Amino acid sequence: MIGLIVAALSALVSAVVVASPASAHGAPMVPGSRTYLCWKDGTTTSGNIQPKNPACAAAVAKGGTNALYNWFAVLRSDGAGRMSGFIPDGQLCSGGAVVYDFSGFDLARNDWPVTHLTSGATIQFKYNKWAAHPGTFRSYITKDSWSPTRALAWSDLESTPFDSVTNPPSLGSVGTEDGHYYWNARLPSGKSGRHIIYTVWQRSDSNETFYSCSDVVFDGGNGEVTGVGQGPSTSPSPNPPVSPSPSPSPVITPDTSPSPRVSPSPSPSPITGGGACSATYTVTNAWGGGFQGEVTVRAGSSSISSWAVRWTQPSGGTITQVWNGTLSQSGSDITVRNMNYNGSIGAGASTTFGFLANGSSGGTPTLTCSTT
Repeated sequence: MIGLIVAALSALVSAVVVASPASAHGAPMVPGSRTYLCWKDGTTTSGNIQPKNPACAAAVAKGGTNALYNWFAVLRSDGAGRMSGFIPDGQLCSGGAVVYDFSGFDLARNDWPVTHLTSGATIQFKYNKWAAHPGTFRSYITKDSWSPTRALAWSDLESTPFDSVTNPPSLGSVGTEDGHYYWNARLPSGKSGRHIIYTVWQRSDSNETFYSCSDVVFDGGNGEVTGVGQGPSTSPSPNPPVSPSPSPSPVITPDTSPSPRVSPSPSPSPITGGGACSATYTVTNAWGGGFQGEVTVRAGSSSISSWAVRWTQPSGGTITQVWNGTLSQSGSDITVRNMNYNGSIGAGASTTFGFLANGSSGGTPTLTCSTT
């Protein structure tokens, strides 16, 4: 009888060990993987996952929200760097993962969040280090014959990686969104339109291997992200662009766990600019000594071809980073103008730009919007 009990307990312990998450985790942040950008798209101030992007919503509908709470865990503990012949065609973006259900991220769609890049350019890759380990990162690009409406197969990837790096430097703390490896990578030349950058992180101290799909479009962009926060009838809410510096300053971000975040969002303040356009300022996240904000620029009854938003930053705070806009700053006087790709706005339509700032998030500034 005792022998049977011991055997049963041993089997139970073995099952628990097999089901335990692996100790190392990570995923591309620039260019962002599907799981990372969909987590950014769906995370709310309460910590719940509520996707707005249609592709992200479809992935969650298929596999549940656990995949996004564990966006850094697309892995195979027995991978040993293996690719074709190990992970089946059509399961590349989920890595054939067995711990969490990432199958929704294999869906063949053309509306995933996408990073805008320039073919042949050098950009700084960032790869989250939820847990840090030595190893090699290999990045592949899809062939020109690949279509985003077809599930990714191994034959869709170029046979050799366009970039490979071993044990790159890192910044930030493990177990946070901010902690990441970084390195400069030259993007493949002669590419245009939509593609997937497929990255394999192979640990050198174990067989654990991570797999990821990053949707990109080669259109002359510099790391801008669209499709995050974008539902069927809303404007894109992009992430910060790539920093070209080989030694970037860490960006402070709020806690990435499913627990509630700080989000003291004051009432938005739409201000018109002679009827041509209006601007609305909202604080989206805040932490000690800084915050993240978003400004929505909306055209009036007629379309516009350019815009500029001006305000005085409250409490003498300063803007440290802007994406989807060009910043001019004199003391606390702020001016943000459109980029060349988001200046044209149809009548009644809108676009957004985001920013990071030092100082207090309290108070709502008065914004003016003009078309000059």
